[in-house]
Amino acid sequence: MEQHKIAKKYRLPDAALFCLLTALFFAVTLLLFHRQTTTVTESYKSDMMAYIREMLGTETKYSFPYPVFFKVGAFFHLFTKSPAFAIALATAVLNVLALVISKLSLNTFCASEKKPLLSRVLVTATVFALFLSSMLYLRPMPKLGISWNYLGVFSPTPWHNATYLAARPFMILAFLWGAKLLDRYEQVRTLRDLRENGRDYALFSAFLLLATMTKPSYTIVHLGAAGLIMVWRFLRSKGQNLVSSLYLGLCYLPTFADLLYQYRGVFVPESGAEGGIGFGFLTVWSQYTRNLPCAILQAVCFPLVVLWFHKKELQTHTRLRFSWQIWLMGFAMAALLYEKGFRIYDFNFSWGYMCGIFLVFFTSGEMLIRDLLTGKDRRQRLFALAEALALAAHLCCGIRYFLTLLSGEIYY
Repeated sequence: MEQHKIAKKYRLPDAALFCLLTALFFAVTLLLFHRQTTTVTESYKSDMMAYIREMLGTETKYSFPYPVFFKVGAFFHLFTKSPAFAIALATAVLNVLALVISKLSLNTFCASEKKPLLSRVLVTATVFALFLSSMLYLRPMPKLGISWNYLGVFSPTPWHNATYLAARPFMILAFLWGAKLLDRYEQVRTLRDLRENGRDYALFSAFLLLATMTKPSYTIVHLGAAGLIMVWRFLRSKGQNLVSSLYLGLCYLPTFADLLYQYRGVFVPESGAEGGIGFGFLTVWSQYTRNLPCAILQAVCFPLVVLWFHKKELQTHTRLRFSWQIWLMGFAMAALLYEKGFRIYDFNFSWGYMCGIFLVFFTSGEMLIRDLLTGKDRRQRLFALAEALALAAHLCCGIRYFLTLLSGEIYY
């Protein structure tokens, strides 16, 4: 009982702070989404109008065979007469859900018995920093090959794309459970082992399916990264982990079935038009930037700084390693693949890359919190300071970026 009172004593101040900041975050993001749904000029450019028509069943130009976001919007539409407000509210709620999931997860990963209140407050500060961060930018730099603030560089939080934001809570959960299972799936060799781990297998399967049914961008890069990892381990074990691999593979069957349905709806050409997937090095990406190294640095400066100081931990820290593997898969797909036909310059393979950007931010945030809590000597404190300054730079740019969008400037 005494320990419970002590824990409650430290939870309450942080919970109050988190709830206050979350309410403010929800209000300002809802304002942006509402402006995107009610403004038909170029000032608040987004796909919100298409999403509203899809929710109402009147959209004909684009196919959205991933219904979760639209069903959530339809639910809120039951309580409001405005379809625009229902879609804006669905976006804001799902975006905040991702923030809450991140807070709860990092509270668990970064818990400190010696500094319980500080650890929780650091988690709160880091989570809001992660969700408000953007790519680094001052102004477009055409002489360096960077013609846009966002296009070609990309951001962990693309505020103009509601389906990305809606899928993010399920993406985070699928990532966390996927990393957990990659740690131990080879130990599941019998049906008894499978029953003992059945809850985690079922949750992972459900989270990945939900992410797929909201926007499949994360699923594609997750499947690519996890698939290569499992193939490598299968070859390394000379086939001895076949049963374990099959058990984990069962978790992907619902998602594979849904992807086949989505593939037919999105990529199969209609009326003789060109469609399908094309292959080419930077075929689309090169249209938006001529300096890819600089664009990468602008997008993931903070995670790269953290990676430099923690590169040895890639061998032992599954979440950190898996997030970078997903980022690499997202980068490879964005660089090598593109949709044929009229969607080619929509650059839809960039969404998987942005999923990877957010996840390396997420795991790097975890490492930053641990460094701030455990830095014992001058060298470790300097590492933590460098990481914090890099995140602060992304945060400052992100707040500026959000405010410019809120005022009606074009996102790119």
